[in-house]
Amino acid sequence: MDEHTGDAWRGLRVMVSAGASGIGLAIAQAFARAGARVHISDIAAGPLAVALETLPGGGACVADASDAAAVDSWFRTALADLGGLDVLVNNAGIAGPTAGIENIEPEQWDQVMAVNLRSQFLCTRLAVPALRQSGRGVIINLSSVAGRLGYPLRTPYAASKWAVVGLTQSLALELGGDDITVNAILPGIVDSERSRTVTETKARARGVSVAEQEALILGNVALHRKVPLQDVAATALFLASPAGRSFTGQNFNVCAGIQTLI
Repeated sequence: MDEHTGDAWRGLRVMVSAGASGIGLAIAQAFARAGARVHISDIAAGPLAVALETLPGGGACVADASDAAAVDSWFRTALADLGGLDVLVNNAGIAGPTAGIENIEPEQWDQVMAVNLRSQFLCTRLAVPALRQSGRGVIINLSSVAGRLGYPLRTPYAASKWAVVGLTQSLALELGGDDITVNAILPGIVDSERSRTVTETKARARGVSVAEQEALILGNVALHRKVPLQDVAATALFLASPAGRSFTGQNFNVCAGIQTLI
């Protein structure tokens, strides 16, 4: 589906957490280009200001998506600016530690769960009343292929992303009677700065070069390449379009055919 044709997304009111960079920004920009009204949050003001320059008519708030008071403040501002809500994209997430389980501190585990999972709970609980009023409510939760595959040395991250899948499928059943669709996108190895940092960290942990680590990773990908950010954004657009209205409780693996995480 071409995001630049038709009026499928024109006028949609969209909120994207952690929307100042990476996947979140790509999704926000895709919706904005398609005619939606977009409001993003992120943890730092500087990246938000830069991102907002690429979102004509968009809005932004500094907010830690794992902090209840900050999320409450973002929703008050965004819902007032947008006049309602049609699409919530729960994108906030961190990579967490790369280490064996015996070398991970409880505080590190808790932080990953707070940002990757608690944030989705905090945002969704506030979004649902507005989405019920929408008549075409959409929730898109960002999980990961680490939400369906084991991921050695990345247990907090994988556990949080498996939990996002469970949250998604449960909410799909809970909110289906309100005609609110709830789906998860599970990106694979995305071509982004964060992905490159993760590869570098994993290479150090394994005692191999970055090139060797990347070759190992892509050797387990059917298409032998990374996933462009635009492909993840296009999936989000589809799920918020009329063509996506009958999909709910589903996991969309935008992963280039990855079979194993190393």
